[in-house]
Amino acid sequence: MVMKQLHLGAKWLFRLRGIGIFIVSMFIFGSFLIPLFLTTPHEGSIFSNFYFLLGILILVLLLVWIEVYTQMAYNRWFYEFIDNQLRVEKGVIWKRYSNIPYQRIQNVDITRGIIARICGFSSVNIQTAGYSAPANARGNSEGYIPAVASDEAEKIREFLMRKINKKNSSGL
Repeated sequence: MVMKQLHLGAKWLFRLRGIGIFIVSMFIFGSFLIPLFLTTPHEGSIFSNFYFLLGILILVLLLVWIEVYTQMAYNRWFYEFIDNQLRVEKGVIWKRYSNIPYQRIQNVDITRGIIARICGFSSVNIQTAGYSAPANARGNSEGYIPAVASDEAEKIREFLMRKINKKNSSGL
């Protein structure tokens, strides 16, 4: 098979995740930065609007960074079903390559949040035997595919469930 890319709606997931990180960061660092931007040294001074303009510049640069990171994350997220395993490749700064043998798959779930329903995609969670999530995991399963077309998600689920059933029927 060929490496497949995510649904275009995945960009919205990545974008919203970046905005969420930005909002959390602003809550953490805002108590330090807001007084700096709101103070004006002297009325009529050339520095009176400097901090305000600096704040706007930082905001614009962060939004541009979020958009660039969104595009890069989308362009570097692939999955592929080969003879005996699912291969997942993802990451912008740190690349992660995962191989999930079909023998370890125990269940396949499809989820559709509100953004997914609006954009027309689904997320596929492939649960495996013996998976222990790292401490920083977002609650995703080992075989997490964040955005595929809804009909493609159903095909993936059926394909993997057939593999599971073959494994269970031959092991009895």
